[in-house]
Amino acid sequence: MMPFFETDRPDWERDGADWPNRAASRFVEAAGLRWHVQEFGAVGAPVLLLLHGTGAATHSWRDLAPRLAENFRVVAPDLPGHGFTDPLPARDLSLPGMANAVTGLLGALGVEPVLAAGHSAGAAVLARMCLDGSIDPRLLMALNGALKPFPGPAAFLFPTMARMLFLNPVTPKFFAWTADRAAVKRLIDGTGSRLDATGLDLYKRLFAKSGHVAGALGMMANWDLEALDRDLPKLRQHTVLVVGSEDRAILPETAFTVRDRLPDARVELMRGLGHLAHEEAPERVADLVRREAREAGLLAAESAGA
Repeated sequence: MMPFFETDRPDWERDGADWPNRAASRFVEAAGLRWHVQEFGAVGAPVLLLLHGTGAATHSWRDLAPRLAENFRVVAPDLPGHGFTDPLPARDLSLPGMANAVTGLLGALGVEPVLAAGHSAGAAVLARMCLDGSIDPRLLMALNGALKPFPGPAAFLFPTMARMLFLNPVTPKFFAWTADRAAVKRLIDGTGSRLDATGLDLYKRLFAKSGHVAGALGMMANWDLEALDRDLPKLRQHTVLVVGSEDRAILPETAFTVRDRLPDARVELMRGLGHLAHEEAPERVADLVRREAREAGLLAAESAGA
């Protein structure tokens, strides 16, 4: 049952008036939701799907997506309940539910990604979609991907606590009320990343909205990675696990454990970067994506250095 509270969701005309890459934005009706989607690049280029992580939105790709648009048609939505996209009904607040919703969006857009890249929980959504056969990219890239349950008791405690917070109608409002610049900086710093003032202010703008906070809590509260973990050995796609050496949210060694369970995967360690590596060093991550795409045969040699 969805908790009852007045949702203070981000408003596009007010909160999105100066949204990064606003000219690339549009709104799409799909899977019973109104989605905020940003699209970059030429229509005929290889399609690259980008999915952000829990608590973020399309702003997370603000510097990376335009770089990748030199080679790809980039499609980047706000996930349900995040940013300017409608929330999912309570019955669909799960990893499969999120994956099904994104599948519906891709159907409405008429795109089939040949490359899919997801950050943190976004990588889990993409892996679930690949396993379910709703997408079949030739290359899957997990950027500090959240692909394994938390170790030990945390596997139970983390979603349980998130569920308790989500069901309490006061929690999102309280979190939004206390989300000042200093609190947001402490939260981001705790992931091992260092963002500039613009990056911090964009997260602060979202965290100040109880509707966005409720969307993030709802996602975490229903995030069961046990089934995904069991299915990972069936993942057919060539997978690159990109890891920031300073990531404090998902320990870097987790990626090596995941790699050993996948049929076709390798780890790419990015030294000096934290959980939000793609925001800290978008040029490095863009170069890595192009290199991997070139090696996978998705980019012609002459376009790889664009």
